[in-house]
Amino acid sequence: MKITLYCVGALKESYWKDAVREYQKRLGGYCDFSLVEVGDVPCKEKASEKEMTEVKDKEGEKILAKLKPNEYLIALDLKGKQYDSVDLAHHLDQKLTQNGASLSFVIGGSLGLSDALKARANEALCFGLGTFPHQLARVMLLEQLYRSFRILRGEPYHK
Repeated sequence: MKITLYCVGALKESYWKDAVREYQKRLGGYCDFSLVEVGDVPCKEKASEKEMTEVKDKEGEKILAKLKPNEYLIALDLKGKQYDSVDLAHHLDQKLTQNGASLSFVIGGSLGLSDALKARANEALCFGLGTFPHQLARVMLLEQLYRSFRILRGEPYHK
């Protein structure tokens, strides 16, 4: 199984890096996991709506350039579907079966995802209506992927 995660921006703080590294290590026993980071585009503090859209568009173009045409892409987005952990595990299992044991995910930068990237995604996933930093969303996704594999294999995991 192959899981690819596309992200805007590199993690700077050591605690985010440590958490991602830990879940990458854990996922190694279940899948071939790869992380693809593209550089974020600077955005001034009080940017206009138009300027923010331009930033998201530029970041989206960087990710779109790296995607293969047949990749099944799941975008993390507030308008996405919400699942509990068991349902998410079964949903991902179904998608892995349908898509040749390969799934890709995308997390945007601090401003979110471009409209073009949302349109390219095959589906959207939401971890709740709260606002989370995109760095935390990365850790949350990796934890949920790890939890999903444990659930699917009938292995114990903290509930």
